[in-house]
Amino acid sequence: MQKGRLGITASILAVTMLMAACSSGNGNGGAAPANSGTTEPSAAASAETVAPAADPVKLTLWTFVQQHADFYTFMADEWNKNNPEQQIALDAQTIPYDDMHTRLLLALQSNEGAPDLVDIEQSKFPNFMKGEVQLAELNDIVDPEIPNIVKSRVDIYSKDGKYYGVDMHVGATVMYYNKELMDKAGVNPDDIKLWSDVEKYGKTVVEKTGVPFITFEGAGNWSWWPAINQLKSDQVGPNGEITVDDPRNIEAMTFFKKLVDEKIAAVSPGVGHDTPEYKAFMNGGGAASVFMPFWFMNRFTDEMPDLKGKMIIRPMPAWEEGGNRSAGMGGTGLSITVQTKNLELSKKFLAYAKLSKDGNIQVWKQLGMDPIRTEVWSDPAMAEPNKFTDYFGTDIFKTLTEIKDEIYPVNIRETSPVVFDAVRNEIVPKIFQFNEDPATVIAEVAAKLRKDTGK
Repeated sequence: MQKGRLGITASILAVTMLMAACSSGNGNGGAAPANSGTTEPSAAASAETVAPAADPVKLTLWTFVQQHADFYTFMADEWNKNNPEQQIALDAQTIPYDDMHTRLLLALQSNEGAPDLVDIEQSKFPNFMKGEVQLAELNDIVDPEIPNIVKSRVDIYSKDGKYYGVDMHVGATVMYYNKELMDKAGVNPDDIKLWSDVEKYGKTVVEKTGVPFITFEGAGNWSWWPAINQLKSDQVGPNGEITVDDPRNIEAMTFFKKLVDEKIAAVSPGVGHDTPEYKAFMNGGGAASVFMPFWFMNRFTDEMPDLKGKMIIRPMPAWEEGGNRSAGMGGTGLSITVQTKNLELSKKFLAYAKLSKDGNIQVWKQLGMDPIRTEVWSDPAMAEPNKFTDYFGTDIFKTLTEIKDEIYPVNIRETSPVVFDAVRNEIVPKIFQFNEDPATVIAEVAAKLRKDTGK
């Protein structure tokens, strides 16, 4: 408050000095003409008509993805253009994935050092729902938008009817095909409708091109979770029970291991799809396809430039005729910590960036992600040329519209983080890196998880 008074006083003094300077330069020795017909405004009146600009409010935001930081910075600039009376100075910091989530937990537990806003990855979110939640409730900004958004993308960040985060995207999983390699093999991606077709046509691609048809992660969850979701299965049940060894899950993993054994598939360099090694491999034409969520588009555009004009996007193969051809995977819930000193402004900015129509259009334009506000999917702005249409072609949203009703919900519960860690660090590495039997590995890990969690 004292700072505001000083600012007003300084403004009044400046106006007074300016008027004095003007009057001393009128050629009459400082005296105004007797019959000028004008009345000089007082300093107080000038201060009222030319109000000083408000000082920007600093908001700190943590994320683990540089593209997200760039998006939030862009949205803060857009906010400032539209809200001159309530400016934001956004400090968007990118911190490595594990470090950020660990630092956040420690800051919330110690009641010191947390940011105003933070991106919390979907599989880590249950860690922040235990005990007394240290994130701000968002129902006042989320509830009015429920009819306009994909509700599941806020439900996964909720507890006891209270929302604590808002996702960036739907995360529809799709196939990314290298059309140049597929053409070289004489295989039309549109003919690959079932996973059995992957085995059939994949052999042809390997024979004709000398590169694997597809890659699987060697230490991750993106090459298994979407595929079992297509089968309406999951790794955790509705009540947090361990379902990682569901027969459908074992069936899918056994088939994928067969593809690796037959050299139709390869384990990705760097053992993950979001690694520098894999991106360099793909950028050089290392494999003909990969399935990843929609958000992976910006990894191609930003980090695999040599594939521009070669990649196309299509639905995932289904496991059976009429089966689901996609899965809603991954995500980050933008949350507000209870340590913020600017709760209302933080909420306004979060709503503007993640829930507004303009914000959702920019999620597509800036990030190439599928917005959670479904009305924008058919907005003319989505058809405008941008770096994603330049890279992948103009039929991107045609594919998304085609599969939007073929996405089965996922379960994110308190047991999810420990299960996901076991999948990433035990199940997938043992099967894809160390060539162990899928059914045996999955059964052993599931038994240990049940023992450890009581679920």
